[in-house]
Amino acid sequence: MTNESAVPTSHADILSKNGFAHVATVGPDGAPHSSPVWYDWDGSSLMFSQTTGRQKYKNLMRDGRVALSVTDPENPYRYIEIRGPVAFEDDGDGAFINKMAKKYLNEDVYPWPQPGDVRVVVRVTPQHTTTQG
Repeated sequence: MTNESAVPTSHADILSKNGFAHVATVGPDGAPHSSPVWYDWDGSSLMFSQTTGRQKYKNLMRDGRVALSVTDPENPYRYIEIRGPVAFEDDGDGAFINKMAKKYLNEDVYPWPQPGDVRVVVRVTPQHTTTQG
């Protein structure tokens, strides 16, 4: 299945909105771990920023299984769930997190960097989707 066909056109619009993606990973003890993130969609991959010290990053490095659900901010009964493999890209210059700060906060630079943070872009290629609404 190609990336384009994995995301149905009926719900692709959700991925261009300023909602939150709830990312679910598998923890070291097998328990689920879920948290909301800012995201971007380039038409074939859903991307989010992550620091390498976070549990979500550690979980994905150990076990690349991920599921994300994105609710339509205009209709909470409409959503898309995406599952697929992850790939990591360096965001050492902060270009991606700054892009997300502009999208979500209308700030040119991400306002909450922490000393020692190392940022990566997590890229999820949809292989399976489920939709509602």
